[in-house]
Amino acid sequence: MLAIIIPYYKLTFFEDTLKSLANQTDQRFNVYIGDDASIENPSNLLEKYIRKFNIVYKRFDSNLGGTSLTKQWERCIDLSRNEEWIMILGDDDVLGENVVESFYENLSEIIKEESNLVRFASQLIDGIGEIFSNVFLHPKLETAKSSYWRKLKRKTRSSLSEYIFKRNIYLQFKFRQYPLAWNSDDMAWLMFSDFKDIYTINSTVVLVRQTHLSISGKKDNLKEKNTSQLMFLKDLMNSRIIKLTKKERIELLYETEVSLKRKQKLTLVEWLQLAYEYIYIFSAIAILKFIRRFLIQLVR
Repeated sequence: MLAIIIPYYKLTFFEDTLKSLANQTDQRFNVYIGDDASIENPSNLLEKYIRKFNIVYKRFDSNLGGTSLTKQWERCIDLSRNEEWIMILGDDDVLGENVVESFYENLSEIIKEESNLVRFASQLIDGIGEIFSNVFLHPKLETAKSSYWRKLKRKTRSSLSEYIFKRNIYLQFKFRQYPLAWNSDDMAWLMFSDFKDIYTINSTVVLVRQTHLSISGKKDNLKEKNTSQLMFLKDLMNSRIIKLTKKERIELLYETEVSLKRKQKLTLVEWLQLAYEYIYIFSAIAILKFIRRFLIQLVR
C-alpha cells in the first residue's frame, strides 16, 4: 500500500492538490495531512474530499516547519501506519491522474530491480496552473549519484514530490537537516538509494508548482540556500556511504562553486569554505585554478 504524506501550511493551491488525488484512476492509497499550525484552516476544504479518498488529518499545536522543515516532514510521516511505500506531496503540487495506477503497474518490476526509490517525470506549473517547462524525463534505471550530477549541471531538475520511497530505507536514514530543507531531498535520494538504481516511470507526470510563495521560487532566501548547499557539499564529501573518487570530488567542488556564484556573488566565508575542501582533496592544479578564480573576483 502507498501512503501519501502532505505537510500542510498554505491553503492557496491546496484544493488543486486534493482534486488531483480525488481524480486518481487507482485509489489504492491513504493520505496523511499534517497541519503545521497554519493560520489558514483547511477543515472546510477537507470536508469536500473526506469521502472521496482515505484521509487522516492532524493539526499540530506548534509550528515546526519554520525552524526545521525536515522535522515537519518526519512528524507527518509518523502519522502514517505501516504502508510499505511513501510519497511526500507538497500542498501546492499536483499529480497526473494515473500516477498511482502507473506505480502499481510497474511495482513488480520495481521489486525485481530491488529499487528503493521510484521517480516520475515532472513539469513545472505557475500560480494559475499553467505549464511553463518541458517534461523532465529520466533514464528508466539510474544511479542516484548520476541523477544528482545531472541536476547539479542543470541538465535536469528534482524535488520532493515526484518520488516514492520505501519506508524501511527511510527509517534507516531519515532526512538530513539543512536550512530551508534545501538539498535535504537530494541527500535523501543519495542515501535512500543504498547503492541501488532509481526506477523511473516516464509515462505520467507530477506537476511541481513554482511561484513567489514557494521556497524554490523565492529570491530573498539566497543566503540560506547557499549555506545549505555548502553544508550539503561537506556532508557529501565526508560520506562513507556515497563514495566519491578524487576526480568526482574535484568536479563536484567546481560545479558547486559555479552553482553558488550563479545565485549571487560569493562571500569571503563561502570562498574560504570552498578553499578548505580544495586543499583537503589536495590537487595542485585544481587549487591553482581555484586561487585564480578567487583573485579574478577580488579585482572585479
